Amino acid sequence: MTENSKLIQGRTGPWEVVLGLEVHAQVASNAKLFSGAAVGFGAGPNAQVSLVDAAMPGMLPVINRRCVEQAVRTGLGLKAKINLKSTFDRKNYFYPDLPQGYQISQYKEPVVGEGEVLVELDDGSTITVGIERLHLEQDAGKSLHDQDPNFTYVDLNRAGTALMEIVSRPDMRSSAEAAAYVKKLRTILVYLGTCDGDMEKGNLRADVNVSVRKPGGPLGTRCEIKNVNSYRFIQQAIEYEARRQIEILEDGGSIDQETRLFDPNKGETRSMRSKEEAHDYRYFPDPDLLPLVLDAAWVKAIEESLPELPDAKKARLQSQYGLSAYDAGVLVSEAARADYFEAAAKGRDAKLVANWVTNDLAAKLTAAGLDIEESPIKAGEIAELVALIEEGVISSKIAKDVFERMWAGEGAPREIVEKQGLKQVSDTGALEAIIDDLIAKNPGQAEQVKEKPQAIGWFVGQVMKATGGKANPGAVNQLLKSKLGVE
Repeated sequence: MTENSKLIQGRTGPWEVVLGLEVHAQVASNAKLFSGAAVGFGAGPNAQVSLVDAAMPGMLPVINRRCVEQAVRTGLGLKAKINLKSTFDRKNYFYPDLPQGYQISQYKEPVVGEGEVLVELDDGSTITVGIERLHLEQDAGKSLHDQDPNFTYVDLNRAGTALMEIVSRPDMRSSAEAAAYVKKLRTILVYLGTCDGDMEKGNLRADVNVSVRKPGGPLGTRCEIKNVNSYRFIQQAIEYEARRQIEILEDGGSIDQETRLFDPNKGETRSMRSKEEAHDYRYFPDPDLLPLVLDAAWVKAIEESLPELPDAKKARLQSQYGLSAYDAGVLVSEAARADYFEAAAKGRDAKLVANWVTNDLAAKLTAAGLDIEESPIKAGEIAELVALIEEGVISSKIAKDVFERMWAGEGAPREIVEKQGLKQVSDTGALEAIIDDLIAKNPGQAEQVKEKPQAIGWFVGQVMKATGGKANPGAVNQLLKSKLGVE
């Protein structure tokens, strides 16, 4: 993706979009950030609310050690600075689903400082997106406006749930880069086990800051689009918002700094509130929480327990298995897919295994709405299928039929091949008889092959037809070339 291809053409010339994201990731823990209330999706309304979450008088917050550990683990995975001392602040604003009237967050002293994420784009190029900070904060509850025409209902199950807010630098210049960044960030979090990355449930969502400027000019006024929860919506929201701002500026207007919402049904953003009026949060240190002081040895122990992360795994798959950057990238995009591949590739043709995993199997799983962990075809069965191809027992074409039967639950590959009589014909004597008969019956075609060697394909097709597609293509080609005198 070239710099010029990222520019948006307006009436007055090209414009550059500047993007920074604030990603809210729900911490994978069994309890909330400051209370022992359970965390989980699908519980009945207000079923997971402690006295602390409901802000009852006299209730004091107590920090959840596990949530702090998960934030540190994430920071280390983002190659970020871990601050051994951080503080919690009160961010004051009134909202019906925020019982305290303030949110406990981190402002001037977050637990994680600067880091970076290497992002691969579809065209094979990469960009580095800087991470400004990662801080812990508690989530608010949820207001439900569609349950009754006259009332708003409030569900506090989410209130107090631990969030990591990961703030990027404004390093992205296209909607594709922003979506790729969130995708990569999600992959890292899932590898680390610090967030399940479920965007449908709102466990990972992004606030997208969009501004536009003339290329090389000063930064423009930004608008923030709140709570976007899919890659597609992130791209749509950015593209609409950038165009909206460009039109205003080209008409001689100015951009108001504001918070906006994206309406996926209409594919447009709309104003939610003015940033100047609504964001005077009056932060001050939370008097109920002491500064958070971490032990350097504890942080070191967390670092030593980190799993192999996507970038390192991708490099290893390329060197160990001889895979292309593209194939390795597709495999590591989901940790379970990479594990499945490695289990199937032991002692086998790794490229062939990768093709089956990323193409045929992936297509079936997507169509069935299944994750690879739920695959009815196990890694050992893919290995067995590839072994049959390598041994010359079946051709790649027959393997497609075997794979369909495996998916349908007809058994293991060798069992299917035996039961259905799908072994390819490699018996030279049997093939020779078929070929001799064909040449005798088609002398004109045989002469043509001597002039145009590519015409040999006609004979290959006829042999395959005569054997019901079971002839070994390699053996057929070799015999035909020998009989017809083709080099």
